[in-house]
Amino acid sequence: MSTTISAVIFDLDGTLIDSSESILDAYRAAFLSAGREPVIPLDSSIIGTPLQQTLQQLAGEEDDEVVTNLAHAFMQHYDNVGYLKTQVFDGVDALLRDAQSAGYRLFIATNKRIRPTRLILEHLRWTDLFQEAYALDAFEPRLPSKAELIDRILMLHQLQAADCLYVGDRDEDRLAAQACDVPFFCARWGYGLSRTEAGNPAHPSAEGISWLRRLLEV
Repeated sequence: MSTTISAVIFDLDGTLIDSSESILDAYRAAFLSAGREPVIPLDSSIIGTPLQQTLQQLAGEEDDEVVTNLAHAFMQHYDNVGYLKTQVFDGVDALLRDAQSAGYRLFIATNKRIRPTRLILEHLRWTDLFQEAYALDAFEPRLPSKAELIDRILMLHQLQAADCLYVGDRDEDRLAAQACDVPFFCARWGYGLSRTEAGNPAHPSAEGISWLRRLLEV
């Protein structure tokens, strides 16, 4: 185990799993059921932000009834069949199991809703690998940002920021970690950051899982 890191907090979509096709399918199903067309392309750039926010962007409006109906249709599709199409990035399963065996405390901090997050962990047989999985909607009231989510994890589990590592693939993840004084590792194998962004010195980055393995000494 690394002498400076005792806990690793992971983002989920684009970091541990490739859920792009299953999520995009659910968005397509939602808009089809509403007889609408999204105003921006349905591609991986929309994945990772909270559902309500993404639907507002796709619909091109913030009308509560429109967004609520789209969200309901999305959740019906994704929570019943869509999540089963989730793919795991190469090397991630072994990394998680080796990190847990090495004594790291593992957590998830995701913008994904908590229900499909738990369904996916169960489907992938990952539930026992993590001490806990957290999402913005896992709390009442719902947390407003990923930074506050990470901060809540630190508080609930009495973790010191300097002893943790947050692994994510988006610039939002980097900024959230930075706001909490938690070291950040860019999952460059994901789909959130471009190679140019990931290669910036502000983004400790990886060509692959092996870089993270070396950091954690697993």
